[in-house]
Amino acid sequence: MISKKQIFVMSATAGISVANLYYNQPILNDIAKDLNLSHLAVGNLPTFSQVGYGLGVLFVSPLGDKMDRKKLMIILHVLLGLSLLGLAFISNIFVIYILSLFAGLFAASTQIVIPMGAAMSGKDKGRVVGTIFSGLLGGILLARTLSGYITEWFGNWHVIFGFSAILVFLMIIFISKTLPNMEAHFEDSYFSLLKSSIYQLKRFSLLRRNTLLITVIFGAFCSFWTTLTFKLSQDPFNYNSDIIGLFGVLAVGGALLAPYIGRLSDKINANGIKLIAVCMLTIGIVLIKEFDTNIYSFIVATLLIDIGFQATQISSLSQIYSLDEKAHSRINTAYMSSMFVGGSIGTFIGVLCWEKGGWNFVTLQLLALAVLSLGIILYSYMNKNLT
Repeated sequence: MISKKQIFVMSATAGISVANLYYNQPILNDIAKDLNLSHLAVGNLPTFSQVGYGLGVLFVSPLGDKMDRKKLMIILHVLLGLSLLGLAFISNIFVIYILSLFAGLFAASTQIVIPMGAAMSGKDKGRVVGTIFSGLLGGILLARTLSGYITEWFGNWHVIFGFSAILVFLMIIFISKTLPNMEAHFEDSYFSLLKSSIYQLKRFSLLRRNTLLITVIFGAFCSFWTTLTFKLSQDPFNYNSDIIGLFGVLAVGGALLAPYIGRLSDKINANGIKLIAVCMLTIGIVLIKEFDTNIYSFIVATLLIDIGFQATQISSLSQIYSLDEKAHSRINTAYMSSMFVGGSIGTFIGVLCWEKGGWNFVTLQLLALAVLSLGIILYSYMNKNLT
């Protein structure tokens, strides 16, 4: 039986690891000014981080079914810490691109710990996964606040990455002392493991639908958070990185709901939760499109978009982790690798829309993704008996 201490360590591990994908978002203007680069050039940094994470999910996280997950997490944390130390000292944008890619790649340890929690949780998958995922989301959202404030206080954007490296190395100690060694279920070759991960999509239509949905939703989520930095740094707001980072605190309130959403997913129709969630996200997008000079519309929209994404994610995860107990990591790989490809594409298109047509183009793109998500959920309703 999984203990509260183990759940806490796994939640912290997920949050501290995944935060490294998002530290650069509220400080993009600071990086651009320091390195004398355009918004488009520094706007690619989140894309490199997310592409790296997607590669890690695709090529590294399946190993959770083939080797001891605890040992795998420790190895990835060592490599992640070294990548962050590089970001703490390097100022060449091309090297920063590469290190951001590596940081994303090794932060995929997050996708080892979530299936690990599901495997240890017994019948309470929704609750345990929801709690760990709240730690992951807390890391995503607090990363922006922490990054903005530390950069403003020290006047140097490098400091946040050195600070993160320390946290990552500390988590190695907690992982080694708290989490159990786990027997692997897959004994074939690494190539067969990767092939089996892709095969899970063929096995389960539910996995295909949930994967497509979260790919679109996460694309919108990442596009929103990246371009929000540019929007709030200009007229009529003109906020510095520390104030922009506070929007991460707003969204933490939503992250606290994750365990409760998980419990609901254990008890009632998960597709119903997803429909409500995407409607909330759509309303948030409409608000920031129609009232783009009102700071209160951005506050409300941030909460709606965040809660909508979280509810969609947790409901989807609670469904797919019930498909095959012995293939958690491979099912997770198929799902999450697609999700972060969506995040990378969403970030890139969001920045491109900002460069070509400003906030109007950005919000039109977000609305298109929201409408597509609603279509996917309605299709899922029509095929709810298919797995």
